[in-house]
Order: sequence, then C-alpha cells, then structure tokens
Amino acid sequence: MNPIPVRVRRAALAAAAAALLIAPAGTAGAVFAHGATAAPTPTPTTTAPVAADDTPFPQLTPAVAAKLDAAIAKTLRETKVPGAVVGLWAPGKGSYVKTFGVSDKATKAPMATDMNFRIGSETKTFTVTALLQLVDQGKVGLDDPIGKYVAGVPNGDRITLRELAGMRSGLYNYSEDPDFDKALLAGQTFTPQQLLDYSFKHGVQFAPDAEFEYSNTNLILLGLVIEKITGRPLRQVINEDVVKPAGLRHTLFPTGAEYPRPHPQGYTDDGGKSVDATDWDPSWAWAAGAMISDLEDLRSWAKTLATGTLLKPATQAQRLAVKPIGGIPGAGYGLGIFDVQGWIGHNGSLPGYESLTVYLPQERATMVVLLNTDSLVDGQEPSTLFGEAITSIVTPDHVYPGKKEPLTRPR
Repeated sequence: MNPIPVRVRRAALAAAAAALLIAPAGTAGAVFAHGATAAPTPTPTTTAPVAADDTPFPQLTPAVAAKLDAAIAKTLRETKVPGAVVGLWAPGKGSYVKTFGVSDKATKAPMATDMNFRIGSETKTFTVTALLQLVDQGKVGLDDPIGKYVAGVPNGDRITLRELAGMRSGLYNYSEDPDFDKALLAGQTFTPQQLLDYSFKHGVQFAPDAEFEYSNTNLILLGLVIEKITGRPLRQVINEDVVKPAGLRHTLFPTGAEYPRPHPQGYTDDGGKSVDATDWDPSWAWAAGAMISDLEDLRSWAKTLATGTLLKPATQAQRLAVKPIGGIPGAGYGLGIFDVQGWIGHNGSLPGYESLTVYLPQERATMVVLLNTDSLVDGQEPSTLFGEAITSIVTPDHVYPGKKEPLTRPR
C-alpha cells in the first residue's frame, strides 16, 4: 500500500452529513463533457405526494439538461476535479446521465459511465444493513451493549449497537490517532483489532448518546459483531447477504487492494501535489469504507437503502429515525444513513475518490455523483459542491445540503 498523506487520511471516510460544506470555489480548469440525456422513463401508476410548498421535480428536458451541463461543468472547473459521472433519475420525469472530464490525467482518456469506483463511507450503508438483517432474524438487538460481543471496548457495557450505528457512541476515531498516522504513512496494512487499539487508548469522548460525532471506530466494531454472529468474514456476509439480494452486479467488498476494471485513476492531495491513489490498499477502512461499486448499482442501491427493501418495515423505520446533527437545518443521521433536506443516503470519501448516493422519497428521485479525487476545495468536499449545483436546479426546495456556512468536518 502506498503511504497516505496525513491530510488525506483525515479527510478519507469522514464524509457524513455533518461535513457538508458549501461555499463558492474559485479556480478554473478544462472540462470535457460526454454522454447524452437518456429517454424519459414511463409514468408510474402512482406518485408520491409533494408538499404544497414544494416546486415539482422538472421534466428532464433538453433545456433542463443544458442547465445541468453548465452547472456541473462550472463546478468541475472550479473544484479542479479531473472527472465526474453524474446520474439523475425520477419516474415520469426522465433521466440525466453524463460524464465530464477525464478518467486518467496522463492519457486524457474520458470518463465513462460503466467505470467502477471506490465508494468510501458509502460502505457504512452496507455494513449497517447487514447488521439490521441480523436484527430482523432475532440474532442481535439494537440495544444490546457492544461489550456483549467485543471485549475491551471503553464503556462497552453502556454503548449500544444502535449508538454505534448512529454515530453517538463517544468512542475516539482511530483515524485521528498520531500513531495510526505513522503506521499508515509507513505503508502498513491493518487488522480490525489494530484499528480499535488506536481508538481505545484514548478512552471515551462523551457519554453514550450525548452527542453526534462521526467515528469510523463505530463501524469497525459493528463489522466484528457481524462476523461473530454469522461466523463468516464480513466481506462474505455483505457480498452474499446484502449485495446479491439487492441485485447489484458490480458492487463488492474486496479482500485487499484489488480493483476491477474498468476504473478511473484516482487522485489525492499530498502537500499541494496531486498523487495517484488508485491502488492504495483500503484495509484501514474495512467495514467503514472499503467497498467498490458503479453508477447503475448505486442508482439501484439508493432506492433499496431508502425504502428498506431488504429489511422489515419496523426495522427500516428505526433506521430512518434520524437525530439532528447540528449545524445544518433539516439534516440528521439515522442508523448508517443520513437525511439532508429530504435526500436520504450517504456520501463517501477515500484517497482518490468521492461519491454521493441519495434518494428523495416524495419524488422517488435518485442522484448519484462519482468523482476521481477527494482533494478538498477550501476545506469542502467536492461531492457536496456537485450535489448543491444539481439540486439547486431540479429540487430548489430540497437543496443539498442547504446551508452555505463552513462547518466542522468530522474526523
């Protein structure tokens, strides 16, 4: 595994609702657009209700597509993102699927819609889904203490699986530990227990459920719970029990640094210098961010995740019972999922890549954004800037994330 810069390490896997930062970006670069607006989808037999004060989702006509083209191209220039894949779908309103920029800065090969991407923290949605399936099977309880399954966890007799999935455990984020930095920069690969060791030496940051604080440590623990209950490796559980039943064909939890082709090269920032991070081993992310997917699979997963296809209705209701995270009106975090201005899903950031996969239930609309860089723009996630540019046009009453003030990025 290539060494990962400290700045990148702190940014990776930290993309969550509390990190949605919006402010004008200011630099420009070249842009190339590819693809075309797809034919409209059939009108559904029933439609979800739209709030009386909401602007209806527009037909994705050539005129609307032209506005999206311009907004996305402008965002690409300002953020200096090498390439982007954007998908937008709404029943009865059509679809918008296009690529922008390049997949490889050296060869100038264009981005393509069939490329695989590392999806970072979107992995959390799969890990928590696997956990909730075990809840449905009566094998675990959301209010079970983590100490019942994993020994040595600070406050382990008080912190519940629900609080881990909801980012309210109070456990220190291992990826903020200075010794973790050193090991990562030395190119070490990690076991889940090694990751936990970096966290546990810091003790707890606050009492269970007292606050929201995004921490990758929470997901490492949930991954271990899943392995203990099932007796199978986490990757096998997710690939067989979540990915396969969801009908996803190009989504996987890898065993190491493997990365199916075709895929774009991914670029990250190292002290102001762009570095190719394509083949970096994601072992340090594991249950919190190691997975790979593509545009069409994420389109399908957005709806599956938001509507709870793989879960019992009561369990899905608990998942979607979001609690405010502060800083962004209309934003909350549930169980491995966020709701920001009505858009339900998750985003992801891993060295070289960012993703955003969200679903707006009342319009049954889906938005997927895939980028081949995680380099911040004035401290902001580029995927958030793309999301804001798109939703400002198609859902002005549900702009993602809906607040133009700097917030503290979770660690």
